[in-house]
Amino acid sequence: MALRSVKPAAGRPALDPLDKSIIKALQHDGRRPFAKIGRDLSVPEATVRQRAERLMARGVVQVVGVTDPLAMGFGQPAFIGLRVDAGRLEGIAAEVAALDEVTYVVITAGRFDIICEVVCEDNEHLLRVLTGPLAQIDGIISTETMVELRFVKESYQWGTR
Repeated sequence: MALRSVKPAAGRPALDPLDKSIIKALQHDGRRPFAKIGRDLSVPEATVRQRAERLMARGVVQVVGVTDPLAMGFGQPAFIGLRVDAGRLEGIAAEVAALDEVTYVVITAGRFDIICEVVCEDNEHLLRVLTGPLAQIDGIISTETMVELRFVKESYQWGTR
């Protein structure tokens, strides 16, 4: 299990040292019992449970099972960089995020306005996404597809120092 951040930085509630310690423990093992975390942090289990539930309810963190797309039969993950009409940036990002194959969307500065990750079964599936639903989104000026060849690292152990 992994812990994923699910909210943008703006408007995020401030985290105190105990919140950060609980998050760090969950980043290490998202299935770690609250009682064990409480013992490690010298606080009652109920405190850990309440804090963790509050963090999840506020959308600060989400505990999820992270899978390897290749092991799940999705042999063609890719990143797609998009240049878009600047006046429609957020709306286009929302439309891209709504596509089933899209697993990750960020608004960026630099060469691309938006970068998304898609997880497809094979090259034909990727081609259908590129020429179908993605191509139909009004305001996309151009795309560049970067096919993932080998998964090297993904880490969720950050931000709690």
